[in-house]
Amino acid sequence: MGGRKIEEVVCGLARPILDRMGYELVDIEFLKEGGEWYLRIYIDKPGGILIEDCQAVSGEIGVKLDEADPIKQSYYLEVSSPGLERPLKKDGDFKKYQGEFIQLKLFKPVNGCKVYEGTLKGLKGNNIIIGKEDGEVLEFDRNEVAIARRAIKF
Repeated sequence: MGGRKIEEVVCGLARPILDRMGYELVDIEFLKEGGEWYLRIYIDKPGGILIEDCQAVSGEIGVKLDEADPIKQSYYLEVSSPGLERPLKKDGDFKKYQGEFIQLKLFKPVNGCKVYEGTLKGLKGNNIIIGKEDGEVLEFDRNEVAIARRAIKF
């Protein structure tokens, strides 16, 4: 089973647990780093995530993963907060964080640049709209965006 398929299966197992516990599922990653496999589950809730939240979710989801056994190789389960620079993936994320400063990393350069920052104006169809500090408004097709995330403005 490939990484994307594993992420989908884990999502199906984790979502009911997280809904019951009152957490939002932000993202799931299954990837290899330094020769080891990691299953990372990012959660959030109003007011933020504490270490106790991560431990509680890890315990519940760990039991469910052991029962279902969807991942054949050994791996490390990590549950954490998405952090301040949270990725924006779902339509609801783009609504929730409208008006906030974000960064977009594109798969291919547009006008010679692969990274754009600005204030999230919202979504229009499949396009992400941002406003730059100089007042320019830019639109990017979501299929061209590798990563959209909240950013810290310095």
